[in-house]
Amino acid sequence: MITGELKSQVDKIWETFWSGGISNPLTVIEQFTYLLFIRRLDEMQLLEENKANTVGIPIQNEIFTAAHKELRWSSFKNKDPESMFELFTKPMVDGMTVFDHMKQVGHNAGVFGDFMKNANFIISTPKLLDQVVQLIDAIDMKDRDTKGDLYEYMLSKIASAGTNGQFRTPRHIIRMMVDMVQPKRDEIICDPSAGSAGFLVSASEYYRDNHKDWFLDKEFRKHFNGEMFHGIEIDDTMIRIGAMNLQLHGIENPQLIKKNALGESSAEIRDQYSLILANPPFKGALDYDSVENSILKTVKSKKTELLFLGLILRMLKTGGRCAVIVPDGVLFGSSKAHKQIRQEIIEHHKLDAVISMPSGVFKPYAGVSTAVLFFTKTGTGGTDKVWFYDMQADGYSLDDKRAAIKDNDIPDILSRYTSLRADAKQSPEKERARTEKSFVVPFAEIKENDWDLSINRYKEIVYEEIAYDPPAAIIKDIETLDRDRNQALAALKEMLQ
Repeated sequence: MITGELKSQVDKIWETFWSGGISNPLTVIEQFTYLLFIRRLDEMQLLEENKANTVGIPIQNEIFTAAHKELRWSSFKNKDPESMFELFTKPMVDGMTVFDHMKQVGHNAGVFGDFMKNANFIISTPKLLDQVVQLIDAIDMKDRDTKGDLYEYMLSKIASAGTNGQFRTPRHIIRMMVDMVQPKRDEIICDPSAGSAGFLVSASEYYRDNHKDWFLDKEFRKHFNGEMFHGIEIDDTMIRIGAMNLQLHGIENPQLIKKNALGESSAEIRDQYSLILANPPFKGALDYDSVENSILKTVKSKKTELLFLGLILRMLKTGGRCAVIVPDGVLFGSSKAHKQIRQEIIEHHKLDAVISMPSGVFKPYAGVSTAVLFFTKTGTGGTDKVWFYDMQADGYSLDDKRAAIKDNDIPDILSRYTSLRADAKQSPEKERARTEKSFVVPFAEIKENDWDLSINRYKEIVYEEIAYDPPAAIIKDIETLDRDRNQALAALKEMLQ
């Protein structure tokens, strides 16, 4: 949980960047991330040096040689602003700047170091660099939770990011999805549009919150830190931000891939993952030539929200599960492609649940109405009844302010869905009326409705009958009011004479 002090420190860093002329939120996060990484490099070296001194052996993973001493955070942070700035902008040590050295450390410094090829240092004045370095240096980064909270709070300041619907998914919605799928011990988890890696981070926190005892097992720790978490992202900036987010949350070696998940280059990524958590780009469009053929065989479309569903089905292992956010149009769109992908999921796999979310959930980034689909890849069908929930509140106001409020359906969603999963035959969900927030709809009815998944197609609305007086009585009341008004007006005139 982020403290007031940490919040204040991050706010000050943010304000310093803005007053120094760097106002684009993503650019601020990116430059902040670079400096954070440079500090981490020095801390990693210090740890290696302490180990070597304790055991009396040479350093095993040397990031800085003796010649690189001036490029270390612990060295340049004490220099005057001009001297520090020169170390970042003029090649002075082995023909390298501090930034050049950071870009070439590679995987020795963790997964973040793998994605530094196109990184650019754009802090333009000694004063700004010195201010930000001193502010970052003042933050206590010893605790994993503190590091994770720090970065999550920084990310929460992103107002918008990218195009084609790419924006930050609210963390409480991500956590709801993770809590509903209840990740298992041996999962291989992927987000094919990873962005800042919020889904992967939330899944990792689920294990720490619910299964601390698993971390006592060496094999689980090895799987958790190496093979459990996978992400695909096309954007240079976002994959670096995601890599840093994962590392600060204690995931040592996540498997991140920089590529277009829908492109031909991703053809080999199939039948690999047991759990996919995602909020793919909305309202994007790609030419057929840009999309991998096996995806088009599942859904012939140019719309990214439909193509990603086809991609997810290809990426999942048989028996693998998915929780994915989609725009409402996916649920009821009448085009051939919309019907094709819905039929594919419902008839050939197992659709478990549809949660309809209010349109304000993604404000201020976007006002689009969305839903969450939960399904299991089977290849042989299995959809019997689909659980629907009409979410009307998520704990925050549905305007641009998104202020915290008391109304929140998420605890109810988790309680009801957990009940359904535990015993589908005996759960009260099976008997709920269509007038309630949640209910189940049989496969046959969905098929009859052309695979429509919009909750309004199945929800029953009870209209309250309102009795009105007969017209003659209403007219009489109006005449009485008119008479009283005229009498009052006459009395007022008499008083003024």
